[in-house]
Amino acid sequence: MASHYEMFASVVTRVEQLTPLIKRFTFKRQDGQNFPQFNGGSHIIVKMNDQLSNAYSLMSCAQDLSTYQVCVRKDIEGKGGSVYMHDQCNEGCEILISEPKNLFPLAEDGEKHILIAGGIGITPFVPQMDELAARGADYELHYAYRSPEHAALLEELKQKHAEHIFSYIDSDGKCLDLDQLIGSQPKGTHVYVCGPKPMIDAVIDRCNYHRYRDEYIHWEQFASTVPEEGEAFTVVLAKSNQQVEVQGNQTILQAIELLNIDVECLCREGVCGTCETTILEGEAEHFDQYLSDDEKASQQSMMICVSRAKGKKLVLDL
Repeated sequence: MASHYEMFASVVTRVEQLTPLIKRFTFKRQDGQNFPQFNGGSHIIVKMNDQLSNAYSLMSCAQDLSTYQVCVRKDIEGKGGSVYMHDQCNEGCEILISEPKNLFPLAEDGEKHILIAGGIGITPFVPQMDELAARGADYELHYAYRSPEHAALLEELKQKHAEHIFSYIDSDGKCLDLDQLIGSQPKGTHVYVCGPKPMIDAVIDRCNYHRYRDEYIHWEQFASTVPEEGEAFTVVLAKSNQQVEVQGNQTILQAIELLNIDVECLCREGVCGTCETTILEGEAEHFDQYLSDDEKASQQSMMICVSRAKGKKLVLDL
């Protein structure tokens, strides 16, 4: 059921401007202890204040737990977290950091590992490339970005993984041919993608076309995929028998909060699992990245921060 995170009082020790839109933040725990162990693909929740918290991929060295590092792309059309980090989170700023969770791990086996990144989607692959190198695995990073000044972390990665990196720059007219790349890999290759939704959708489409099995296709996207407008529906809160009308431009969580009902939710993007709620009646249209496909199909629970009703009514265990 709902996930719970241990939170650590932390302080920002360094802020670096990597590109015009991306900053790297380094955190240390206020009690001087190390952060928990993690592996490549893990994310943390950064809680800025009572209203703002976001999930970010860890991109620091997994062997040095004295600090955690994340990269944040400023998105002025987002929910406010990235703008807060860029404009108000400076060195010395106190902040809450969660323990790590991993929804995007490397496969333990496989003939080869193809990592496909777009823009800020490079971040989870930084520790993963170190992990693959330590294994002696066959791996490649294919990194697409708009122009040279937007190539976050590329030069740092080339210092350790130069022969494994292939870059594609939109401004130079160099495009990533996903069909050729995915179709030319040996059997048993794992494909991982992190970046904008159109890139993720295109990679999954090409993998399906070339008959990759589902367990060989891995993706991560923290930005919500919920439609901006949906159908209105009714939610019944079973514990109080209270009915809540959820409008087409609202989430269930937002509608409930307007009634001053408190439900824990750290990410508000369907990633952390803290708002998972049992479905007693009806079916959900799932938009989260936390539940597995089997869990979604079972219709036992849903993430009320992003998922909606398939029909006109849901009864929830709230």
